[in-house]
Amino acid sequence: MEETIHDVAIIGGGPAGLTAGIYLCRARLDTVLVEKQAPGGAPALTEKIENYPGFPEGISGFELVDRMRRQAEGFGLKINPYNPLEGLRDEGDIKVLETSEGKMRAHAVILAMGMRPATLGVPGEDRFHGRGVSYCATCDGAFFRDAVVAVVGGGNTAVEEAMFLTRFAKKVILVHRRDRLRAGKILQERALSHPQLEFKWKKTVKEIQGENTVTGLLLADVEDGSEEEVPVDGVFVYVGNMPNTDEIKGIIELDEKGFVLTDDSLQTNVKGVFAAGDVRSDAVWQVAAAVGDGVRAALRAQFHVESLKGTAYI
Repeated sequence: MEETIHDVAIIGGGPAGLTAGIYLCRARLDTVLVEKQAPGGAPALTEKIENYPGFPEGISGFELVDRMRRQAEGFGLKINPYNPLEGLRDEGDIKVLETSEGKMRAHAVILAMGMRPATLGVPGEDRFHGRGVSYCATCDGAFFRDAVVAVVGGGNTAVEEAMFLTRFAKKVILVHRRDRLRAGKILQERALSHPQLEFKWKKTVKEIQGENTVTGLLLADVEDGSEEEVPVDGVFVYVGNMPNTDEIKGIIELDEKGFVLTDDSLQTNVKGVFAAGDVRSDAVWQVAAAVGDGVRAALRAQFHVESLKGTAYI
């Protein structure tokens, strides 16, 4: 890893990070982006995005973020994939990033690491991860052709993925702890009228059962505690998200759930370190919102760097 002091380092290659890269590179700032996986973030695993402006027919998540990546690289953004952050250090006007490939220095940092799926924390979940337990229907749905699978959750992602799974599974059982879905009204209407979807209302997963692979779920009623065994061949979990902030704990101020706290300019408690997208506290968790955050964080980072150099236009 080179020891050059970059103007801005972006951590995370989802919509927020890529958008920030576009704006910073167009401002002719030396900008580098590090990403622990391939660029794209969670939207790259989304089959179809229907609510991003400008695409009336919808667009696949992968295509949308790939266009963002190509646009950012076209303006000169240097992307270092498969290079996870391992630590962050504040040295005043210089921020030091510890990555798997070595140290990286920059005058400003934009945190855009996003989130990862939350787990159920029940017996059998860890044991059968990859053997019937999944957190990505787009990744693993084809393995369950003509099978019976369960989806745990009731939000937009859970419903979208449940309907996607009907392309492969003969039946999809949606398990939700409430008596109605939390997803948007259009998604609810599609799900509730889908012939391959079955609903288990006011139920929680108490145990994921199986031998070599998943064979069933033990469900508990949220009101009376009664239990029910449901045979399934796989289970897809969508019960929320956790921020990817483990590597910055103790340096960057976080809220009680671990998301990054920022002021109105998206700056964290460390001067010159900004946050954008889903990793930020009170974020909306939508691609369009992440793009907006990326713009704001880029402009504030640009002003910070140019102020250090004495070239800021005020």
